[in-house]
Amino acid sequence: MPTIVQRPAQRYVAERATVAIPEFPRIADRLPPLIGGLAARGVALAGAPFFRYRVLHPGMRFTVEAGVPVDGEVEVDDPAFPDELPAGRYVLDTYVGAPDGLAAATASVLEWGATEGIEWDRREAAGGEEWGCRLEVLRSNPLEVPDPAQWVTDLLFRVAD
Repeated sequence: MPTIVQRPAQRYVAERATVAIPEFPRIADRLPPLIGGLAARGVALAGAPFFRYRVLHPGMRFTVEAGVPVDGEVEVDDPAFPDELPAGRYVLDTYVGAPDGLAAATASVLEWGATEGIEWDRREAAGGEEWGCRLEVLRSNPLEVPDPAQWVTDLLFRVAD
């Protein structure tokens, strides 16, 4: 069952791409080199890696970031960039299973929010639906948990102020 949690602002480093679902590995595969590049600079991660959905475009395309939380300011090389997840109230739900079930888990959270009268931090724009902050936080490391059916993902959607 989803809950509402308060989250502080969080600095992060990410790479961004616009992809359709079959192309999603193109952005997901950026996480290991991003993490490796930060480690090579002596930068420790401040939390689990995530995907931040910036824009949901028509035709099941997404502008999405593959990111990792960091403490403080971090300098990175292109195409990586630093940014900050906004503080605020978020709806949190935890999904356990393979990535192909995330769409249904997301739909369930959105339906719950509609039932509860939740207003999301999102707006309609010319390019699609822009979200203030919509995350999939990857709580399982596939190297440590090889069975995708056991992967744990936190879904976090920012509530409008």
